[in-house]
Amino acid sequence: MKFENVLAEVNGFGRFQIRTLLLLVIPRMTLPFHFLLNNFISVIPSHRCNISALDDGEIFGNLSIEDKLVVSIPLQSDGSPSSCQMFAEPQYHLLYNSTNSTDLPTISCQDGWVYDNSIFKSTLATEWDLVCDKRSVNRVTATIFFMGVMFGAAVFGYLSDRFGRKRTLLVSYIMTAIFGFASAFSYNFNMFAVMRFFTGFGISGVSIITIVLCVEWVGIKHRTLVGVLMSLDWSFSTILLPGVAYFVNDWRYLTATVTSPLLLAIICWRWLPESARWLISTGKVNSAHFYLTKCAKLNRREEFMADLKPEILSKVILVEDENRKYSYMDLVKTPRMRRLALLTGIVWFGVACVYYGISLNVPGFGVDIYLTQFIYAISEIPGKIFIIFFLNKLGRRWTQAGTLGFTGLCLFCNIFVPQTAGKMFAEAAFTTVFLYTTELYPTVMRQNGLGFSSFAARTGVSLSPLVMILEDVRSYLPNIIFTLVACIGTVSTSFLPETLNVRLPETIEDIEQTR
Repeated sequence: MKFENVLAEVNGFGRFQIRTLLLLVIPRMTLPFHFLLNNFISVIPSHRCNISALDDGEIFGNLSIEDKLVVSIPLQSDGSPSSCQMFAEPQYHLLYNSTNSTDLPTISCQDGWVYDNSIFKSTLATEWDLVCDKRSVNRVTATIFFMGVMFGAAVFGYLSDRFGRKRTLLVSYIMTAIFGFASAFSYNFNMFAVMRFFTGFGISGVSIITIVLCVEWVGIKHRTLVGVLMSLDWSFSTILLPGVAYFVNDWRYLTATVTSPLLLAIICWRWLPESARWLISTGKVNSAHFYLTKCAKLNRREEFMADLKPEILSKVILVEDENRKYSYMDLVKTPRMRRLALLTGIVWFGVACVYYGISLNVPGFGVDIYLTQFIYAISEIPGKIFIIFFLNKLGRRWTQAGTLGFTGLCLFCNIFVPQTAGKMFAEAAFTTVFLYTTELYPTVMRQNGLGFSSFAARTGVSLSPLVMILEDVRSYLPNIIFTLVACIGTVSTSFLPETLNVRLPETIEDIEQTR
């Protein structure tokens, strides 16, 4: 008897699994909230130099605000006041002849800036004057957050395989909540950057543990459905985000608001089950029997568990050494695991780099930021609905390769194809890669494998904002780079094994043997 048979007997997708799925939706709401938060809190509103320093007496004081701007700030090519330059002293002659202002001496803003607060009450830029020479710091904040996610994925992947899914998930909840709220109360930018790093570090556990815990509790024929359903909470939360950001337009209050669902998640954590697969693979058969009994009771299959003793469960998953502690070194000790780690790392890097290259470029869409974010979110839904069909008919490998390949194609043809099309394929690729990777790695190494893959992904995410900076050099450079990355990921996918309707591997030996 295999674990899949036990799970089928207690119902692989009953009320127990649905309850677990709903309990995990609560913390997963915070994922898109925090991952895309930078689009709203780091917005640079229109601004100009504060010209109060130029007040040189009665003449200046008697001018209207429009005339003060004329004599104090040079015009840009589009006729709007300069954002970063001001005249060294008032140029009163411009009130009579405003055409000859190109050769006048200018200096950088000396007394701060005046910001347009009509849309955003407060952002990082307005709080700490991250404009002009410090403009690029806004994009660096996203990189800092995703670097935290990157290192957190490696740590939480190891801890989850070592100490269990449930306990490690609680640590992730608490850590993200503490540093998320601390970010909102930061008193300088350096403190904010550190708090955002550790917020990303903590939230990576929510990202990788929730999907594994859910998939390990469902039967073979329901894995596709559950994998897609768990990704839909990302899309619906992304739809909510622009509405929340519209009404909470102060970056401190917005940061606290998007962190608040974790407080409810901490309360609901006690009703989450531990993974019975993981418990059996680590020799904790009594605890596994306890959770399987709860599953059978809620799914109304108590009669099966009455005859299944804990000692029988020890034979369901055969492990050579129950006391063995697995680590990331086990990813490279054997040839097939080494190959699997290399390929999944490349695929995750490609998927994440391209997805966030599109998602973090909200201003590049050319319309209102709230509407853009809403359009991006809506465009994900069709991709996820269709992906269920392709995952079941074409399998994981060709679906992964196809969605990533089409994302690269849309980016390459961005002049002719709307960017939302690329976003739809990119989201479909991300949905597939979470499910696919969870099925590829064995139970004893599943979180380590997903942690390593997520580490590789967040490396790509961290680089995405930096790649976008290249548009200042050549506008087409970012799209070319993202297209090449997508192509490399597509080719790597073709070398991975298919997992459609295949039982989950439990041990490294299952991987090394022909499945």
